[in-house]
Amino acid sequence: MAQRNHLDYFLRGRIIGRLECGRTQLEVSEELGIAKSAISRLWQRFQDDGNESTYYSTGRLRVTTPNEDQYLAATAKTNRRITASDLSRQLSSATGTTVSRPTVYRLLEHIGLYARRPVRCVPLTATHCRLRLTWSREGMNCRHHNSGLV
Repeated sequence: MAQRNHLDYFLRGRIIGRLECGRTQLEVSEELGIAKSAISRLWQRFQDDGNESTYYSTGRLRVTTPNEDQYLAATAKTNRRITASDLSRQLSSATGTTVSRPTVYRLLEHIGLYARRPVRCVPLTATHCRLRLTWSREGMNCRHHNSGLV
């Protein structure tokens, strides 16, 4: 029984190079001592997708193209307060590609951006901020004066 070995990247490149130069698969298999079927499969795979790699992605197909990803990133950067749902709607109206909110959120997270979440609390006014600051300062003064009593 013949021993089976994987072809390394360098050897795959040599095989593809020789086949592109016009040599036949039989000539290349005899020169390198590799089975003709292995060379045939490698050449067929290279002609199909232009890649000599043996690895194929088994995950889900991508919903968006790289251009749409770039559009989402640019929109999220320029419009910092936009939510993932709004980004999804905007992409749908611009390109016609329907993308769910979690997908947009994952895409942005993958490139280091985060979709803005709607604010769920009442924003503080200037008066609130001033009152909280004075309250905090009073607490600091109180602690400073009472520290000698302990």
